[in-house]
Amino acid sequence: MLWYKSWLDTRWRFLIGFVLLAIMAGGIVASYNVSRSLLPALASRPLDTSTTAGRLLREAIQVQQTYRGFVWVQWFRQNLLETGTLFAILLGSGGVVSTSRGGLFTLSLPASRRDWMLTRAATGLGEFFVLATVPSLALPILSPIVGQHYSVVDLVAHGVCFFVAAAVFYSLAFLLSTIFQDVWRPLGIAVGIACVIALVEGLLDVKGLFHVMSGYDYFTSRSVPWLGLMFSGAASAAFLYGAVVNVVRKDF
Repeated sequence: MLWYKSWLDTRWRFLIGFVLLAIMAGGIVASYNVSRSLLPALASRPLDTSTTAGRLLREAIQVQQTYRGFVWVQWFRQNLLETGTLFAILLGSGGVVSTSRGGLFTLSLPASRRDWMLTRAATGLGEFFVLATVPSLALPILSPIVGQHYSVVDLVAHGVCFFVAAAVFYSLAFLLSTIFQDVWRPLGIAVGIACVIALVEGLLDVKGLFHVMSGYDYFTSRSVPWLGLMFSGAASAAFLYGAVVNVVRKDF
């Protein structure tokens, strides 16, 4: 019953995210030939590489000269990273202790608060794992249509990197949902924190959380960023533990 209740609470956010990401992944493949024809013109334009923005733009143009590089830039470094992170936060936000969404009723059921919280967290993480990996299957499936091939091994490696690192934002939103009863404050705070982290990493060229999420190390050298994944997993575990403890200790 707890699993079913958790699914009911998050099903529409999950289903909308799944359909949207699947369409976006297919769109990346469909746009390859058009983008490939535009890349030479972009590469010939002078860019001020003394700035971080100019250097990153030049790097993105050069990387996309190959199909693997095009997929990484357009999907794993941009679309999946941005949209997937948003849905990770949406899945973790709201409904845990909300009086208007039945959270207190759920806590009154003949099950411990700890079991409820663990079930809710596991359900959300399972849904997010599907979002992080399954829509990307459109890449190897549809690539032959544009005369290209994309490795399933690369897909799995990037999917795991994205899931483990982006789960930090799911777990943060989940923790915030045990503090605030509405959906919007956990959502807004978590999105704000994600934007600040992304901005700082971009401006200072720091290899942080979003660097791990994009699978940059695997793309450039096929090495798994184990240290970054371990730190991300530890942060997620800490946030989830804090959420469980917070609900168990609450006086409802």
